Amino acid sequence: MSKPDFKTAVRQEEAYLRLVYPTADDIPGCISLFDTYLSCNVIRSQIKSLYRYGERPVCGPKLEDFKFCLSLKSLHPEERRDAWISRRAEWWAHRRLGKSSEDIWDIREEPLKSFPTPITDEQLGIRPIE
Repeated sequence: MSKPDFKTAVRQEEAYLRLVYPTADDIPGCISLFDTYLSCNVIRSQIKSLYRYGERPVCGPKLEDFKFCLSLKSLHPEERRDAWISRRAEWWAHRRLGKSSEDIWDIREEPLKSFPTPITDEQLGIRPIE
């Protein structure tokens, strides 16, 4: 399965995000984004990230989202929605086209033959009835 080019991925993501955020009221507010940034820095998130990934979480992008939101305050609500969708679409496109576990594992088109192997009565230690 081949990956689309960046422009195609951005267009696909924009189309999807327009469905997710149908009105300007549906995009996250600046307070919500600031809360997300703060929650990234709490001890629980720090420990969870250390445990899962062996490093502290990267909170900078969450702060950038908050600052971007503040820069949109003077725009008309529909322009704000369009700007938010464009930014998120690019973020998702980068994420989709970047490295992931799918680069390591091949997707099977059909299941393996004879897998799993059926367990026989003999393996279970069941004797046939005579």
